[in-house]
Parts: sequence; structure tokens; C-alpha cells
Amino acid sequence: MIEVKSKMSQILAFGKWNCSNIKVDDPGIAPYINTNPLIVNKTGARYAGQRFYKSKIFIVERLINKLMVPGHRAKKHKITSRHATGKAMTNYNLVEEAFSLIEQRLKKNPVEVFVKALENAAPREEVIAIEYGGARYPKAVECSPQRRIDLALRQMVQGAYQKTFNSKREAADALATEIINAYQLSTQSAAISKKLELERQADAAR
Repeated sequence: MIEVKSKMSQILAFGKWNCSNIKVDDPGIAPYINTNPLIVNKTGARYAGQRFYKSKIFIVERLINKLMVPGHRAKKHKITSRHATGKAMTNYNLVEEAFSLIEQRLKKNPVEVFVKALENAAPREEVIAIEYGGARYPKAVECSPQRRIDLALRQMVQGAYQKTFNSKREAADALATEIINAYQLSTQSAAISKKLELERQADAAR
């Protein structure tokens, strides 16, 4: 009876997918990826008063939040329409549909695929500009674990959005394709190609 109750009381992502066996292989970002789902993936920033509060939010909810506010591209918010309007339920349904497509194509747990894709797309290094003697020079620096996840999420979301602009392609299909490509380490993924570009620039700036 105890085992039956524990299985019944287990919370599933979107009420469909089990997240209890998902593990992050990269020890650097493992503490910053929360794989414990909630009944409703909308916490309303209840952890906002705490340091590193984002790490306590279910990683799929962070994807939903990023879809609502995709972030800057070349210091401008170029993506400001449709799904990027702050409507949580619209993006909740979008992510659920994208995860269903991932499950159909790969026959795997889509949350596990997404976590692995995020791990693959997280850049280890990036380049900053330092000023010395009136001239600016590039300098390679290591990415902090939290920033690695933030950059990977941003590039995934913006890459998916770019593939839906001026086309008839559905946003859920574009997001599912982006996650699958990142999971498979394909350069067709915007997040993977951006990671390789950043690390290549960092190598050149040593």
C-alpha cells in the first residue's frame, strides 16, 4: 500500500512525464538545474528575494518564463510579439506541445531530453572587452554556472523564434526541433552554434 500511495502522489511534469530519474552529468551546473516539477509550473517569482532564486525554480518553468521575455539581441528587444507578450498560459501550452512532439520523434522522456540539450548548449567560456591604454582588447573569461544556463536558454528560445518569423512554421515545432538538435549536438541548433562561436572566440583571445 505504501508503494502504491507513493507512486500515486508523485508529481509529473504537465501531468505526463516523470522527472524523478533525471540526472545532470555536468557537475558544474548540476546544482543550478532543478528537476523537481510542480503541479502548476507558475510560481510567480516567490523566490525573488533570495540569492540565486532562479536555481530553485523547475527548469521547465524557466523555459516558459524565457519564452515570455526572450531577452536582448544586439542590445535590443527585437522579439516583442505573439508568444513574447507575457501570457503565461500561451507559453505553457506551447512548451507542452513541443515536449509532446519531442516524445513522438525520439520516443524518450522530453524533460530529460531538454535537460541534456541545455547541458550540451551551455557555454563554458565567453569573451569580454577590457580597456588598456586607451585601446580595447578581447579577453577570455569563464562563464559562471548560472550564466551558462541563462545563455543556453536564451539562445534556444531566440533560435526557435527566428525560425518562425516570416514563415508558416509553428512555434511548437520550431522549439521542439531546436531542443532535439541541441540534444544531438547538431550545429543546426542555434544554441550549439552560438556556444561553439563563443568558445572559438575565447580560444583566439587567450
